[in-house]
Amino acid sequence: MAAGQGAPEHLHPCPVLGIINSGEAVFQIEGQQKVILHEGDAFYEPKNVKILHFDNASAEKPLVFTAIYLKEGSEENIKLIK
Repeated sequence: MAAGQGAPEHLHPCPVLGIINSGEAVFQIEGQQKVILHEGDAFYEPKNVKILHFDNASAEKPLVFTAIYLKEGSEENIKLIK
């Protein structure tokens, strides 16, 4: 993600596992506190739960992460909420 870029509120029709390769992310799942993920941190996004924040925490550096979508059949990767 580019410096300062944020993702809109969304959910995943399948569980998602991921790791921060470089940079830092602001991460918040609905009903949980906002956290900062650092390089090497893993994250989990449950199936069909709103992700309120997955944003690049830096206004100067890119955020690089790997996401693994645990799909069954033809499930979509993402559904944007707004």
